[in-house]
Amino acid sequence: MPKGYVQCRACAHYCAIPKGGAGKCGVRRNLRGRLYLVTYGKAAAVHLDPVEKKPLYHFHPGEGILSVGTVGCNLFCAFCQNWPISQFREFQVSPEGLPDRFVGEDWPPERLVAEAEALGVRLLAYTYNEPAVFVEYAHDTARLAKARGLKNVFVTSGFETQEAWDYMRPYLDAANVDLKGFTERFYREICGARLKPVLESLEYLLGLGVWVEVTTLLLEGYNDGEEELRAMARFLKGLSPEIPWHLTAAHPDYRMLHLKPTGHATLVRAYEIAKEEGLRFVYVGNVLDEERSSTRCPDCGRLLLWRRGFRVKAFWETPGVCPGCGRRIPGVWA
Repeated sequence: MPKGYVQCRACAHYCAIPKGGAGKCGVRRNLRGRLYLVTYGKAAAVHLDPVEKKPLYHFHPGEGILSVGTVGCNLFCAFCQNWPISQFREFQVSPEGLPDRFVGEDWPPERLVAEAEALGVRLLAYTYNEPAVFVEYAHDTARLAKARGLKNVFVTSGFETQEAWDYMRPYLDAANVDLKGFTERFYREICGARLKPVLESLEYLLGLGVWVEVTTLLLEGYNDGEEELRAMARFLKGLSPEIPWHLTAAHPDYRMLHLKPTGHATLVRAYEIAKEEGLRFVYVGNVLDEERSSTRCPDCGRLLLWRRGFRVKAFWETPGVCPGCGRRIPGVWA
């Protein structure tokens, strides 16, 4: 761009970054007129999780998933539960903009894939902070993982650009997308972003054939109004009535320490609204509710996958097929 600026195309902010400067995420920087990801290969968190924790309920249930994240995020959610890493922007930099200290341990793509294989898991998740901001690191890891027979998952705000999705598409198997609310005001004031790019990402991902599940963290008094919940449910049903929607409880954190923990009654009400609007697979999370976190056949009501916390037990002989009526349940089961 003119005057030495570079434009980042990883997320829908499309930051124009001056020499020595950084995008809104803090980690994508203009060094001497070129765009660099300064957290490449530097993981701030690497953990073996159950896939249900992402949360993904229709994608390899009961399996482990090696999860990796860096510092930095392109959103500024006031309620963020991973804020010590996502909101980290305290790099010490030289006059050229080059950080003179890095945050995180050395986890190059080759080491991450080798670790997954050593642990005996076949799933990798790019999560904890927003994978859009470390998309080159995720891309190179996912490409290597795919070549070794592993599968890749984004846990994301959905604020990526179409260019970023196209870059990841050959190697991306599933995504859990946060639909944080359903008003531009909520996204602007609480998250520092916009709603429209998230809706576009959901439509685009489904069109690409990526397995998609959606999560909404319910903040009482902010995004849990009946009209807003019905609007979200109708939008999701328009994408597919079979898209899994996770309605999860929030707790006070980061800049919303005044927040009231989400009550179980609020989750149940949202669950019932989603069902009334025609969504077939709705789940509540971050609370103990076996009935509303388990999977039943939407046709005959038979229990197919029982869940208690992150424990899961299957009640079918053929994964993805209801033994009661033969209905095929959407998902990736093998």
